[in-house]
Amino acid sequence: MAAAAASTPQGVAERRGIPAAAFVEDVEAYLHQAGLDVNSALAFLQERLQQYKIVEMKLLAQQRDLQAKIPDIEKCLDIVATLQAKKDLGEALIADFELSEGIYSRAKIEDTDSVCLWLGANVMLEYSCDEANALLKKNLENAKASLEVLVADLQFLRDQQTITQVTIARVFNWDVHQRRSKQAIKET
Repeated sequence: MAAAAASTPQGVAERRGIPAAAFVEDVEAYLHQAGLDVNSALAFLQERLQQYKIVEMKLLAQQRDLQAKIPDIEKCLDIVATLQAKKDLGEALIADFELSEGIYSRAKIEDTDSVCLWLGANVMLEYSCDEANALLKKNLENAKASLEVLVADLQFLRDQQTITQVTIARVFNWDVHQRRSKQAIKET
């Protein structure tokens, strides 16, 4: 009876801490199994839906951060490749850089063996060009993998929101049907 009352999609109980929503096929059995009345069940489902929306906002913020980070890493990889190519050709690289807002300077970079990378938290380290290239490639792979996982988490979360909304509608409609049936019995 419990298995017929509610089931989770593909048998998944949760994904990375996000609980799976149970699809309710038999509302009466679900309410009896959970020991809830209709109003309590609706309140519980509404609360769960709000929790899903909060988690979705956090995941969307993480997704925006990663989507902004990936082009920055790719740009850094291009710069390191350009430095290595100029070094191999024996040419100097002319670069314009910003000193402060609206004030730029021009630099001539000759035969460099190292680059400095911002690691975050106001930390900068000097790496050889090969080490910087390897580190940036690893960071790019990690960021892309994290983005893929995040997109899958968001899809799972949206599915859970849909299932919860359908369950809310089913419980509400079942309650309306029950009330109408009782009303019809009283009138006859």
